Amino acid sequence: MNSPFSLFKWEAVFKDFSVFFEGFITTLEVSILGLTLALVLGIIFGVLSTSKIKIFKVISRIYVEIIQNTPLVIQIFFLFNGLPYIKIVLPVFLIGVLGVGVYHGAYIAEVVRTGITSIPKGQFEAAKSQGFSHTKTMRYIILPQTVKIIIPPLANQLVNLIKNTSVLAMIAGGDLMYRADSWSSSNMYYGPAYVITGVLYFILCYPLAVLSRKLELKEKRKISINIEDSIKTQTVAAEGGL
Repeated sequence: MNSPFSLFKWEAVFKDFSVFFEGFITTLEVSILGLTLALVLGIIFGVLSTSKIKIFKVISRIYVEIIQNTPLVIQIFFLFNGLPYIKIVLPVFLIGVLGVGVYHGAYIAEVVRTGITSIPKGQFEAAKSQGFSHTKTMRYIILPQTVKIIIPPLANQLVNLIKNTSVLAMIAGGDLMYRADSWSSSNMYYGPAYVITGVLYFILCYPLAVLSRKLELKEKRKISINIEDSIKTQTVAAEGGL
């Protein structure tokens, strides 16, 4: 019986490597466009979730709760099989972008909301006292600070987004996972096909995962330094009072 990783199977994989590379490029394209959509939706709904207008908060919560509490696979199948019933037929590539974009947009919205709420309320009050509207306060004061806070979790979301593009294999999305499934099912060389697929996903995800960890450590160091400075200031003030 031939091994799942026989040499001739590896030779076949590398001979047809262009098949996997095309899937790699498609996955990369879906990831970039999906991330762009997710960022737009995440910022919009993240800001709405912190609005003082109740209806905006409700809309944001409905979007976040529905998307986060239903599987991405179901959402993809709805776009692929459900929309045609109302005469809307989308290209599979576009379904992939919309699927992962809308899905991760809900998670990014929560990241943005958390980042905004972590900004001291005093900054909102100071902006208001200077005549800033809520929109200008968010645009010029709050969001620039929020960006620095949310970059590490955003990197994590990008890693998850890239891996989640693999669900497109279920609708013949032309992505990396679909190419691997199609190629290996035609010759039964599953072992090498999935190893190569895993390596290509790793090439995409690992640098982002490392970047995310570095950013998290950098942010923790900043927080530690700020805490130490605050303690020193309070100590000096207390000693001066004595």
